[in-house]
Amino acid sequence: MHPTTPPAAQPAPPPGSQPAPQDAKGPQSSQLNARQRRTIAGGAIGTLMEYFDYYLYGLASAAVFPAVFFSSDSVFVAQLSSFATFAVGFLLRPVGGLVFGYIGDRYGRKLTLLITVIGMGLTTAAIGLIPSDATIGLAAPILLIIARMFQGLFVGGEMGGAATMVVEHAPVGRRGLYGALLISGAGIANVASAGMMAGLGLGPESFFMTWGWRIPFLFALVLAIIAVLLRRHLEESEEFTQHTRDVADKKVAATSPLREVVRHPKNAILGILIGLPQSIAGYVVLTFGLAFMVADGVPAQVGFIGTMIVGALQIVMAPLYGALSDKVGRRQVYIAGCVGFAVLVWPAFALYGTHQPVMIWLGMIIGFVIPGIAMQGTLQTMLTEMFDVEQRTTGVNIGYQLSNTLGGGLAPLIATALVGWASGSIWPVVVYVVVICAIGAVATATASMRPDTADAGRLNALEGARS
Repeated sequence: MHPTTPPAAQPAPPPGSQPAPQDAKGPQSSQLNARQRRTIAGGAIGTLMEYFDYYLYGLASAAVFPAVFFSSDSVFVAQLSSFATFAVGFLLRPVGGLVFGYIGDRYGRKLTLLITVIGMGLTTAAIGLIPSDATIGLAAPILLIIARMFQGLFVGGEMGGAATMVVEHAPVGRRGLYGALLISGAGIANVASAGMMAGLGLGPESFFMTWGWRIPFLFALVLAIIAVLLRRHLEESEEFTQHTRDVADKKVAATSPLREVVRHPKNAILGILIGLPQSIAGYVVLTFGLAFMVADGVPAQVGFIGTMIVGALQIVMAPLYGALSDKVGRRQVYIAGCVGFAVLVWPAFALYGTHQPVMIWLGMIIGFVIPGIAMQGTLQTMLTEMFDVEQRTTGVNIGYQLSNTLGGGLAPLIATALVGWASGSIWPVVVYVVVICAIGAVATATASMRPDTADAGRLNALEGARS
């Protein structure tokens, strides 16, 4: 069902279902109260950290790590090895999604968000302390892989917890807008990570390749401290609090969140497929795109500056797309993003081939800002509307993290291998993107979603529910 469908047009709820709990004060206002503002800020800072860590690693894996940790290999092999460590970080994301999804659905979203943000800060800073392979040999890439895997574990629980917390607190009818503010946090992360790398790269190359690139990684500790200060005051939503009361009063059974997801697997599977196009968008256009440019003789700083421009636009565009989804529907905006990405990826790389900075930045905008942010700005809200409260964090994590592992985590590696196979031609990457976008669009069209209304009710009856 579409989120814009009026309540009267909804089918009758399944037997045993219950309406979503309402605030005792009556219908929610469209204006944010202090509690909602704290929640959105606390969610956005964690998403900022998640994307800061991952964008930063993506930039470094394209422009720094081949020389620092794989210096004995050929340029092509070193780049593949560097992107392989990038992909490794995604392997534990689904594990983190399940572990922290269980914690979030059983013990509260707040606990999950505190654990993940501390873990992300520590592991990202640890990467900045690893010596080069010229100093400690093979131990350097091994330590990089270990730190990257732990980074993936903690990041795996972040988006599901943050999206669930923010959307559950957002006013009815404006959940798309406020859910999209998480992606505005990602835009700030884009600006911060690329800006720090670009600024440090302006100095002597010897300093940047030895110490300069490490500073942004160590800065993750500062972000972690800020996030903890914001998140320690978070409160659970009324919907989740009501569910925990019902469990305590034995009105409903205390079931495993994963079991509830598996009992109704359609949306879990579709959530993974839906997330694939948005997961590869940034990693194909920006991460692989940077490596593609650098290999073609374009200075890395051009790509860093372009990523900053993209991030600045992301801050503004994400809430605009989110607000649009509140008007026309999540489904419509996301499918339009899929179609746009499939159409615009080739022109983006054609502009990269001009070697002109302004044209390269334009390529980043049409290849990622227009279609990619349309998908990113609506996905997290859409996923939360695909799962009921007792399984929501787990369900969102399964869809988001598995799609990022299968899509985004492998995208730079796949794109590099495809271009190598095609002797430098970009057409196989375009075909790869078109196929992924087609899968995502079809999955989006067939998923079941709760409408963004006060009386939305449940998608599925809860096992063990009692009247």
